[in-house]
Amino acid sequence: METLLKSDYYYDLPEELIAQDPLSDRSSSKLMLLDKNTGRVEHSIFKDIKSYLKEGDCLVLNNTKVIPARLIGHRKDTGAVIEVLLLKRLKDNTWETLVKPGKKARIGQEIVFGDGILKGTVKDIVEEGNRLIEFSFDGIFEEILDRLGEMPLPPYITHKLKDKNRYQTVYAKYEGSAAAPTAGLHFTDELLDEIRSMGVKVVFVTLHVGLGTFRPVKEDNILDHHMHTEWFRVTKETADVVNSVKENGGRIICVGTTSVRTVESAADENGKLRPCEGDTSIFIYPGYRFKLTDCLITNFHLPESTLIMLVSALAGRENVLNAYKEAVENRYRFFSFGDAMFIHD
Repeated sequence: METLLKSDYYYDLPEELIAQDPLSDRSSSKLMLLDKNTGRVEHSIFKDIKSYLKEGDCLVLNNTKVIPARLIGHRKDTGAVIEVLLLKRLKDNTWETLVKPGKKARIGQEIVFGDGILKGTVKDIVEEGNRLIEFSFDGIFEEILDRLGEMPLPPYITHKLKDKNRYQTVYAKYEGSAAAPTAGLHFTDELLDEIRSMGVKVVFVTLHVGLGTFRPVKEDNILDHHMHTEWFRVTKETADVVNSVKENGGRIICVGTTSVRTVESAADENGKLRPCEGDTSIFIYPGYRFKLTDCLITNFHLPESTLIMLVSALAGRENVLNAYKEAVENRYRFFSFGDAMFIHD
């Protein structure tokens, strides 16, 4: 059993390697290849991922769509600026939100957005200090959000995003995420068509990414970390394809940690994928036995994050940290708009 101290997942990252902007061509990022069994590292570019896939493999992609969940409003009573981040739709027009500054958002506080075309009232305060806000408006909420909202980029990205679509995958379909499943940002429609034409199956799951993804692990012992919950869905069509590929000896290649968390949450003890939907708070760290995931396409993750722990569970902590060290030496670009890694066998 590997060590479970948070500090064992730390690595040094020069700040200038944090990618602030997406590349003009999605598939032109660097691609590191990491053999999960030997730790061997090779270097390529993402559009050549085709060379490392083979007929009979199955790619699993997360087709969630990021909503422009960051709203800037004003307190109705004082006019003070309040930032509201939509995390999760609970019912009708009530959302769980993250509010800054939180102490100014007491129960009953009214917030006005965009000259009053959208209004919100704080109804309750829940765990982590999140606020439940009920919204009122005329028209269609999604259209108003599209007009008023901004993409909720992670805190380490300080540049303003010029094109909202660059924080969406080309196959984004179902709205509900507060963050993009970033490993998928490297794919273009053309590349996916080429992959399909090779005899690789391409299937979709849905997991709405919450901001808990970026929540730092505060506990020294990672077993004490409280994992956030996220809603997911696996359709019968996807389950049938994945199970058939597995039975025929093909590899299940998840695109992104969110796809891993989805298939591992929905798999039964025998490694069969079940069609289902619901909330998952699965926390994958070294010692975890994967039921379905063979390989993973992923970006480079924050030091001491739950995501680098998940990657370490698949490829081994030492292999991963050695690969990250090599990525820093080779000036790879890190995090959401950064370069990619293919963990293979």
